[in-house]
Amino acid sequence: MNLPLANDELQWLLKTLPESLRMQLNRSPDAGLLEIVMDLGRFPQARYVDGAVMLADTPVSRAEIGYVVDQVGEFGADNRAGIEGTLHRISAIRNRKGEIVGLTLRVGRAVTGTIDLIRDLVESGRSLLLLGRPGVGKTTKLREVARVLADDLGKRVVVIDTSNEIGGDGDIPHPAIGSARRMQVPHPDRQHAVMIEAVENHMPEAIIIDEIGTQAEALAARTIAERGVQLIGTAHGNTLLNLVQNPTLADLVGGVQSVTLGDEEARFRGTRKTVSERKAPPTFEQVVELLDRDELIVHTDTAVAMDAILRGEEAGGIRRTPSGEVKLAGPGASDVGDSHALSPEALKGEVRVYPYAVSRDLVERVIRSFRFDARTVSRPERADMILALRSRSEDARLRRILQATGLPLHCVKKNSTAQIRRLLNRVFDQAPRESGENIDAAIQEAEMAVRKVMEESMSVELAPQPKEVRRIQHHIVNRYHLVAESVGSDPFRHLVVSADWEEK
Repeated sequence: MNLPLANDELQWLLKTLPESLRMQLNRSPDAGLLEIVMDLGRFPQARYVDGAVMLADTPVSRAEIGYVVDQVGEFGADNRAGIEGTLHRISAIRNRKGEIVGLTLRVGRAVTGTIDLIRDLVESGRSLLLLGRPGVGKTTKLREVARVLADDLGKRVVVIDTSNEIGGDGDIPHPAIGSARRMQVPHPDRQHAVMIEAVENHMPEAIIIDEIGTQAEALAARTIAERGVQLIGTAHGNTLLNLVQNPTLADLVGGVQSVTLGDEEARFRGTRKTVSERKAPPTFEQVVELLDRDELIVHTDTAVAMDAILRGEEAGGIRRTPSGEVKLAGPGASDVGDSHALSPEALKGEVRVYPYAVSRDLVERVIRSFRFDARTVSRPERADMILALRSRSEDARLRRILQATGLPLHCVKKNSTAQIRRLLNRVFDQAPRESGENIDAAIQEAEMAVRKVMEESMSVELAPQPKEVRRIQHHIVNRYHLVAESVGSDPFRHLVVSADWEEK
């Protein structure tokens, strides 16, 4: 249940405004108000969830900015100030002389029910990392997490509060964090030190931390986790992939290291000799990507998701909404917020694929080679699905196409035959196959045979397969410079894999 912002708390924020703006806001609805923006020489705005409203027909003056600054008081090193006893935040923009020329008055809300979708993760006792764009509700969720852990579960909880973002301004923390204790951070550069101090001095069972953003803070988080303390925090980045690609924060999810493989291992994996692998166990055992306030993707095992990403596959996860949850497949399924399976109706006939930032020639080659009942189209309005490069999944043009067509989006990390095949294979595996073959199983069998031949120098017979599947197995065997011979007659014709140095 979401509780509305207490009117008296909102009035404390409005009291800091010039009278003309305060009167205008008093005539406007409170619901959905996110922030008030005042920039010198521009019209003041009230920003709501669904848009912005002009508060005056005259630009903001220096006197009006000065009035608000006088009401608020001193700004910290991070150019933020607050109002004691509330969760509101006032942030300043300065010119090169250090003068304040802009203000953002952020409305702070004490809301309950925001962690219903992740309460099981919070109560598990395992560390949890929240990711998401600004304004999606990460800090609001941390407040309720603190209250639930402290009041409902009776744990010793310490909130590390930089800029009083979680517990509000003043020496007494806001009731929104329940009986959790709050340690204030005097300067943003000291956040990591206060994290360690909390563990060493106050014996918490859980620590709440907002906006982990430096290497020192990532190291402090690992130190805390290794002492058996549950960590619930947020970090800069929208997705797990963002963290993997961020050398400063990658340690939060296990870190990345380059490993040089031997010739034989590289040949067996079908990769280059130098590959990326996870360096250590993740600091945060669970990761949640907040797509919206009531829609998220849960990775219940960060290590598994990390390893998939480093192999060039999709992280997978579980998409949760108030109406239920949907499991996202690993390889071939997207975790960017728009991927879902084609409906059974769409799979009854030829599937039309619109490639976006993916080589159309490569997609057509995969379709021909693996006999998928599909074809590419040049315009999205003629398509049944969109196949895009993951790095381009946030393109404004692609988002407009998705919004206009409502088509399912599937992403691959690279323009490669293997990734496109895996994706299309997962899509078409939902439909009954006329010949009943399972390509993935056949490929796995061929790869296991290759390993056995290379390790034990013996011949291996594969299970009977249709001609199209045997052709795929041939390609796999040939890639390792081994011999694949077709023997027998259909429907029992199959491959025998052997080393090319064996005597015939």
